[in-house]
Amino acid sequence: MRKNLILLALLPIVLCCKQNVDPKVVEKTKENTEEANPVKAHFAKMEADALKEPYTGIFTEDGKVNGLFKIHSTGVSTKPIQEAAEKFLDILSPLQKERTTFDIDDEEWRKWCNVDNGIYDRQGVSLKEMTAVQKKLAFQLIRASLSAKGLQLSKDIMKTDQTLKELNNGSLDYDEELYFLTVMGKPSSTEPWGWQLDGHHLVINYFILGDQVVMSPVFMGGEPIITTSGKYEGNTLFQDEQNFGLALMRSLTSEQQKEATVSKEKTGNNNKAEANKDNITLNFEGIQVSKFSDDQKQELLNLIYLYVSNIREGHDKVKMEEVEAHIDNTWFSWVGNTSEDAVFYYRIHSPVVLIEFDHQIVVGVPNANDGKPSRNHIHTVLRTPNGNDYGKDLLRQHKEKHHH
Repeated sequence: MRKNLILLALLPIVLCCKQNVDPKVVEKTKENTEEANPVKAHFAKMEADALKEPYTGIFTEDGKVNGLFKIHSTGVSTKPIQEAAEKFLDILSPLQKERTTFDIDDEEWRKWCNVDNGIYDRQGVSLKEMTAVQKKLAFQLIRASLSAKGLQLSKDIMKTDQTLKELNNGSLDYDEELYFLTVMGKPSSTEPWGWQLDGHHLVINYFILGDQVVMSPVFMGGEPIITTSGKYEGNTLFQDEQNFGLALMRSLTSEQQKEATVSKEKTGNNNKAEANKDNITLNFEGIQVSKFSDDQKQELLNLIYLYVSNIREGHDKVKMEEVEAHIDNTWFSWVGNTSEDAVFYYRIHSPVVLIEFDHQIVVGVPNANDGKPSRNHIHTVLRTPNGNDYGKDLLRQHKEKHHH
């Protein structure tokens, strides 16, 4: 039965890759697939419902804070990214390029989901479909856009999908190369463009305008967090994000901890800004960082940098300057206890950055789901509130100025 569901799930992708296929046949096949797989149908409906609304962004109930994101020169060249993207696109076949390239304001930006490939159809061309040379150039684009740390973390996340494949008897739902690239707009030094990497537990949206970069939404997660067998035994993820977060919470005074704590009970999954959550009202919660000591503020900035430092050198500093400018209007909130082996959720939220870390219930590791959050399944999210995910606010300003 499971094999049949997997084949059904892959059929629309196979059909779409062939030329001269009647779109009505593809759509009918998709409908039949979703009827056979109610979980897949659920995610498809979530996405369709989300896309009915035009993008606005994530705001508090007080509404948008204007003037946060301005078009300006950062002094950090993006030419290496542009050149890497051009080389990657040049080596694709015409059919691959057709599947990979979209307009700059296409809703493809918003078509991403962190679940496995058995229950979500992705756009673009996967690493698995590429030739060795194409794959090399795809990674050159990712390498040019990320820091060495960000690139390694991305590769390590991909490795966890290979581990899940091994743990699930070779299931086609998982694979270290089932990660799909799309490019929005045409790589340019003056016009807006960007790229997206979409796959299980790894989603990067990367917008570029001149020498400005917006890397969000970013979803990075993994299961298992510590791999104890198979091809990638020893692969380990998110220990600093976990341990630094707990250390920060434990460094707070008892009164500060009380104010930061939304709930002492961690019973389920807590992330608010995952897939299909582009337009939500999310108020500040917990403790305002203006109440932190200088040492506590620095500890928080170090924690934030763990997430920001996945972007390429130079642009990490640009983003951190933006974060520091709003540090006193940043909020830190916590769900769970503070024991050494605690499972927990924390959120860092300011007008210019939203970071979430969550210990999730085990899903992919067989016979390990006891219905409780675990340190062996982690989700992290990085967003740009106030309407600048996907660089949307910069894109709006650019279009207004140049009358697109």
